[in-house]
Amino acid sequence: MSVLWGMMVSMLLTGFPFVVVILGSLLVYAHFHMPELTGDVLVQQMLTGITPPTLVCVPLFILGANLITAGDAAPRLVNMIRVFTGHIPGGLPITTNASCTLFGAVSGSTQATVAAVGKTMRPMLMDAGYKSSFSLGLIINASDIALLIPPSIGFIVYGVVTQTSIGDLFLAGILPGILIFVLFSIYAIAYSRFHKVGTLPKASGAERIKALKEGALVMGFPLIIIGGIYSGIFSPTESAAAGVFYALILEGFIYRTLNIHTLRDALLDASVITAVVFILVGAGQALSWLIGFLQLPQAIMPGLIGENPSELTVVFAVIIGYFVACMFVDPIVAIYVLSPIFQPYVVELGIDPLFLGVLVVLQAAMGSATPPFGCDIFTAQLIFRRPYWEVIKHTLPFTCIELVAAGIIIAFPQIATFLPGLAAGGP
Repeated sequence: MSVLWGMMVSMLLTGFPFVVVILGSLLVYAHFHMPELTGDVLVQQMLTGITPPTLVCVPLFILGANLITAGDAAPRLVNMIRVFTGHIPGGLPITTNASCTLFGAVSGSTQATVAAVGKTMRPMLMDAGYKSSFSLGLIINASDIALLIPPSIGFIVYGVVTQTSIGDLFLAGILPGILIFVLFSIYAIAYSRFHKVGTLPKASGAERIKALKEGALVMGFPLIIIGGIYSGIFSPTESAAAGVFYALILEGFIYRTLNIHTLRDALLDASVITAVVFILVGAGQALSWLIGFLQLPQAIMPGLIGENPSELTVVFAVIIGYFVACMFVDPIVAIYVLSPIFQPYVVELGIDPLFLGVLVVLQAAMGSATPPFGCDIFTAQLIFRRPYWEVIKHTLPFTCIELVAAGIIIAFPQIATFLPGLAAGGP
């Protein structure tokens, strides 16, 4: 199996697309070491990965995010927050954090959040006197919150792989997402005071009322998604469809930013992104199947965590495994590949799947913004046209803060389980 890992690392380092890295390595390995394994088996496994009905909500959430990103929702949302926070120390970074958190409730994607919020906030941060490296590090790490705030593609994939309720996972991610927002904001205030970065003039009451009127409708998305699922009106898939309908109404008829050309572009972009996501899901399922077929978990895990690991040992193994993996590979593939490896130990020890799901998605989000190959790093490079080293220069403080957040969640798992428990006991 070391041959397979060696091929994958070599292809990754030489710049092959990640899908080619996985499937190419699998085909080469099968040709030389498993000649009885036909291509039909791998195709069958890929189809198995993309056929769960729950995944239908993924392209719908992607389309909803594209419709909103193409319109005025992100600038209106940012302005609504800015008029209330811009005048306090660290006000603009706090605005960035809050905008990423709330936009995550619209898009469910870290990369969409980097694009939508980053384009609006980075010029404002730079004009206020913040360093470019700080603004980039803040944007790509604050966008991590989008993967914890529902609707989250990370939670959808984890729920499909581990057979965990996606609606409960959505609820479980809310308080951890708010926790990271608070910790990032505290750091932003301290950084701003230390570097003596100025603040914006305090907005008047009339400006605040105007901004609220313009931006409040954007908050209809989390109300539809979370409220609809919690009240039992919608399933996750139905809530995604309702979100797309709301996006069409909001951007097409209220904000009037959609026309035939922007709608066509949003549909085409959603199609391309959905194809990429589902190819990654299929490739991850094929690699996961091969790992299970070769019984690698049974061969590797006892040596790593011992024959009779404790609950805490497994939790820390999960954190390290996902964090390191997502520094190199797409989070979707990491969740597909690693979840079946850890799942037997999780079930045996009775670890709460919602608590573990939050930690898994948090590590996936952190890895997305962590060198060397975090996907949000390259998204920021593409959007802002800045060098790689400038993008990653100020990521370490935010990574450390997220590790602190993970430690707090481990110490107080109720942060993840409280809202799902409340919903289960509610109406």
